This record gives sequence, C-alpha cells and structure tokens, in this order.
Amino acid sequence: MQFGFNAPTAGPLSAPDALIPLVTGAEAMGWDYATFSDHVVIPNAIHATYPYSDTGEFPGGAAGPRHEQLTEVAFIAAKTTRLRLVLSVMVVPHRPALLTAKILSTIDVLSAGRITVGIGAGWMREEFEALQTPDFAARGVVTDEYLDAFKALWTQSTPSFAGQYVAFDDISFEPKPVQTPHPPLWIGGESGPALRRTARVGDGWYPIGTNPTFPLDSLARYQAATTKLRGLAEKAGRDPSSITLAYRVARYGGPAALASDGNHQLFTGDNSQIAADIVALRDAGVTSLDIGFPGANAQAMLLEMQRFRDQVIAPTRS
Repeated sequence: MQFGFNAPTAGPLSAPDALIPLVTGAEAMGWDYATFSDHVVIPNAIHATYPYSDTGEFPGGAAGPRHEQLTEVAFIAAKTTRLRLVLSVMVVPHRPALLTAKILSTIDVLSAGRITVGIGAGWMREEFEALQTPDFAARGVVTDEYLDAFKALWTQSTPSFAGQYVAFDDISFEPKPVQTPHPPLWIGGESGPALRRTARVGDGWYPIGTNPTFPLDSLARYQAATTKLRGLAEKAGRDPSSITLAYRVARYGGPAALASDGNHQLFTGDNSQIAADIVALRDAGVTSLDIGFPGANAQAMLLEMQRFRDQVIAPTRS
C-alpha cells in the first residue's frame, strides 16, 4: 500500500517557505505521494452544499491566498524527484478541455511521469458561474466528454473529437504524456454517477469516507460500494481488477466511534485501531491511502507525519 499526504494549496502552509520544506521533507521521509486540491476562485457568498461536512458548510472559506492547482503541482514537480503528484481532485469543467490536456501532458513530461489525475465534476454552483463554465447542471456530461477528449489528445497521433462541448480535428498535440497510455485517471466521488464514471473510464476509484449522503465510513459500507463498482465494471466490459482502489482520509483519531450502520467508524480510536483499519482496507483491495494531517506550520505537520508513519503505518508492515 502507498501512503500520501495533503500538500496545502491555500492558507499559510501554501506559502513557498512552508510548502517547499513540507513536500521535500515528506519525500525524504518516504511518503509516496502528495495531493493537491482545486479551487480557482471562492465566491464570498456560497449557497451550495459542501458534500463532505455534516453541516454542508465549506470549511475553506474565501479569505487568504489560494494557489491554482496545476500551477502549484508543476512548481512542486520541480522541487521533488520521486514524490507522486495526485490531483485531489481537479474539477474538470473549470478549464477548457484542450488547454487542460496540454497542461497535464506537460506536467507529466517535466515530472518524468509522476502525475495522477484525480477527477471531479464539482459541487459549487457559484464557482462555476464565476468562471463562466458550461452550465452547472450539465457538469456530469461535460466531465465525461472532456475525459474522452483528454484520451483522444493523449493517445491519437492526429487527434480528433466531436462532442457537444468540445470538438477538434486536424491538429497536432505534442508532447504526449510520458505515462502510457496516459496519466492514471482516478475518479473522485461516492455517488452512483461517480461509480459509473469509474467503471466506464477510470483507472482508479478515489472516494472520501466522510460524505454524509454517501458514507463510506465503515468497512461494510466500503465493501458494499466496491462490490457495486465491480458489477458496473463488468457490465461496462472491463476487468474490475484493472481499477485501482484509493481512499482519502479527511480526519482521524479521537475516541473510537460507531458509524450510523452500527459498525466501527473507520479511522476513529487509538493508533492500534487506526492501524487495524489500514490493514482492513488493504485486505479489501485499497492500494493507495492518503491522509489530511494537522499542523500550524510545516515543522509541526512533518512531526505529526513522522509520528503517524512510525506509530500507525509501521506496525501494518511488520
């Protein structure tokens, strides 16, 4: 199993004097990948419901600096040599399809094949409106179409594509990505459409366990979702074993708790219980797991990452 951590794209820890020592220190410590979130702009008034909190309120807020995701990833690629770079996730409809495919291909080439493209359709209507993207209500269709366009650009010698929201023909698209046939596409989300998108085009499924509408906060719930995913993949004519299973942990620790299905709530409890949860997910097929670590500064976050690695991850490898 590979383990990742969140590289801040907003707030004080996203400043270069904190971000650089954080990611280079994590790489030296042996972490496998860093994740990067995506918001181009945060409207001052948000009425949309954030999917990953019980209240529906977006915890990020509009205040403070916030980097553009792909620019920060390119910057970090130049500061590291081994660390994998995972978009967590990129809101696909927020950027034009051809431009996005070009940026991602360029990052893949310049990083020597280290980018993983986490995919999301988006949730904040106000951000879509500010960016003047295709209609928010069509975001699922737009996402699917853009993904097909990405693949055409990355794999066809003379790419062509004809869709409702993107069309091109008789163009040259170089350089192609280093990774073949293209950078891995990890589909974020826990809903039925996200599972169907994963089954159709995903190289991996990348949910967060704490979505209160589609909770994956117990082992039983996670296993039920992966069983559904395998069935959808088979129906789509794909081998379910070809789809990587990743899992994002937004928070951990505190007293051991029960999920609403009556089973143990994953990643609650002491170190030994969290280690047992990691083993259980690994046995369920998860090969990549990333965690959002707390820390008031880079040093504090690295200390917590070191503690977690030594006290929680290490026992799972013995």
